[in-house]
Amino acid sequence: MRRGTPLIISKRSARNIHRIVAAILPQRLPIERGSIKQLAQTISYETVVINKILMSCSEAVESVFDGATVMFGGFGNAGMPGQLIDALRTRGRRDLVIVSNGAGTGDFALGALFGDGFARKWVGSFPSPAAKAFRERYLKGEIELELVPQGTLVERIRAGGAGLGGFFTPTGAGTELAAGKETRIIGGREFVFELPLSADFAFLKAYRGDRLGNLSYRGTMRNFNMVMATAAKFVVAEVDEVVPVGGLDPEEIHTPGIFVDHVVQVARHPRLLEVESPSREKAP
Repeated sequence: MRRGTPLIISKRSARNIHRIVAAILPQRLPIERGSIKQLAQTISYETVVINKILMSCSEAVESVFDGATVMFGGFGNAGMPGQLIDALRTRGRRDLVIVSNGAGTGDFALGALFGDGFARKWVGSFPSPAAKAFRERYLKGEIELELVPQGTLVERIRAGGAGLGGFFTPTGAGTELAAGKETRIIGGREFVFELPLSADFAFLKAYRGDRLGNLSYRGTMRNFNMVMATAAKFVVAEVDEVVPVGGLDPEEIHTPGIFVDHVVQVARHPRLLEVESPSREKAP
């Protein structure tokens, strides 16, 4: 349980506490039973509830600090927490290490975060031709790049969430991606040792959530969001809809609330569905 998370105490439990206090303390302390009974009755019968809902994205990113490692879920723009990213841009934190599959497109959300110069390093697998802001800064030497094969990226994040010390994979063996890394021959095949990836913050996009932090994804939202939820110290999910507790069937819950610190309901970023094709010069 995370520090500061209130417990749910039923009325029956509160009554039992009353009985224990009233029965035991008079035997241990020189206090009249009537005074102890009065003390016991001050314990509230009201149920204390867990409520992880925040009212705004700006509130959700308040604790991000300069130099933090931040994970963003999604596959390209699909499943990306665009509103949380824009709130982080407004926050203006610098020297961020960004972990994401893609490097964003256009002048909004992740693409704009790189364009604004708030990141000093990107760890990812697919800087697409449409990732103009990242590409420009990288070619100028203004941002570091750690290129990771897509499957390896997912597994490194999973290892970070599971508390593993790393793993061996044949992916990248014999290429520049294996430079400086430990290698072994296993079963007659060369493998590369990869370290786990974890983060200070993970910002996710989910379809629905509840006040306990339980999340349900839809379609491509499951890419990276699910695994990143396990690998960060502080996790916030941007959702289309907050439903009452019990409104999510147990089979629908893809990320249990124990992994999630906060949930914020907000309309989807209006530009995430834009399609931008790289410019092509006509052949002479």
